[in-house]
Amino acid sequence: MRLAVVLLILALHSPLSAAERMVAPGTGSLATAIAEASPGDVLTLSDGAYLGPVVVDRPLVITGPRSAIIDGQGSGSVLTITAPDVRLTGFTVTGSGRVNQELDSGVKIEKGADRARVEQLLVTGNMHGIDVHGGRDVVVADNEIIGTDSPRMNERGNGIYVWNSPGTLLENNSIRFGRDGIFSNASSNSVYRGNVMRDLRFAVHFMYTRNTEISGNVSIGNHLGFAIMFSNQARILNNLSLGDREHGLMLNYANNADVTGNLVRGGTKKCLFIYNAHKNLIWDNRFDGCGIGIHFTAGSEKNVLTGNAFIANREQVKYVGTRNMEWSHEGRGNFWSDHPAFDLNGDGIADSFYRPNDVMDQILWSQPAASLLIGSPAVQLVRWSQRDFPATFPGGVRDSAPLMRPLTIAVPDDVLRFEAEAAGRWATGNYDDTDPDNLSAH
Repeated sequence: MRLAVVLLILALHSPLSAAERMVAPGTGSLATAIAEASPGDVLTLSDGAYLGPVVVDRPLVITGPRSAIIDGQGSGSVLTITAPDVRLTGFTVTGSGRVNQELDSGVKIEKGADRARVEQLLVTGNMHGIDVHGGRDVVVADNEIIGTDSPRMNERGNGIYVWNSPGTLLENNSIRFGRDGIFSNASSNSVYRGNVMRDLRFAVHFMYTRNTEISGNVSIGNHLGFAIMFSNQARILNNLSLGDREHGLMLNYANNADVTGNLVRGGTKKCLFIYNAHKNLIWDNRFDGCGIGIHFTAGSEKNVLTGNAFIANREQVKYVGTRNMEWSHEGRGNFWSDHPAFDLNGDGIADSFYRPNDVMDQILWSQPAASLLIGSPAVQLVRWSQRDFPATFPGGVRDSAPLMRPLTIAVPDDVLRFEAEAAGRWATGNYDDTDPDNLSAH
């Protein structure tokens, strides 16, 4: 009896029962095919337009070439997935509504649509590209997502929006235009890797996330690269921020992060901005050619900085505070391109400590008008006294074991081409439509 039950269950779930159905273009043809399909069926689209919107309410595979176009005709979300184990691959999705508050999207993956796979699609001309809205263990991979290019960035949608969707994998997607490339809100235990994001407000924007990996991503020519906010246990590994405008990497109320192997360069105002962020391990990153290498403020505590390279930043460190901060760990500090040091014993560690700021820097940060006195004898006397009498320092950053050589981080040739295209874009034009420090709109 037990064997018979097992055989019946296997028969009901056997992939042999799945059918492949060809679906012709037209108004309502795809919706009709879905309604007539059995779980596990494969619906194959051909060249032409499939007018929607469409709801996928059972486990199906929908596949087709890029020339098969599902068009939402400007109403709501184009493809809404409500069932588990749905796979979409190959075709084009366009024509969502334009209601940002409703999260009108090219593809919407709702709660209960677990293990959905969205792969190799062209998602273009929608408010939001792909909205992972409650589905668990979703895979979004190898898609090309082209958002809107309206003059005001905050009125655009996101390339990929992830809300309360644990286990999401976002991999090797190309995202251009729109508001944020990836916006992850109240989600956890996910991996976002290998995505390339250009011409956006933020490349990656986290709010209230936990235990999520951001690795091997590329941000080029965005207003801000990687913004990790109100989040815990992020792993920020081997990402590139090239030619972004405001910050390459921002940790804002972000705790217990592992930040390593990242490169920020290309005229960004602040390579790394740390605001009220605690217990973060920041090691073996390269911060190159920014206005400020690292801006560290708002009582951030128990952070470890070691093995990083600070190269040719106009101001290496801006530390707003009065506590003494040691930026070396277990005898290994960071490389500072403006530190004229010697290494007589050849151990790779400079023989003298590095201190980037003095009391006059703090005065100038709080009272910019004092810059008129920067060359006066009084200012030079204060700086001389602090150099020769360190006890007069009011607190600040000290690296007791500076490195003699910087680490290097390679950039692939195809990424170098995109970086060259974005070079110098912030030198001219008006970009005041969005303020990265004003995060009221998400």
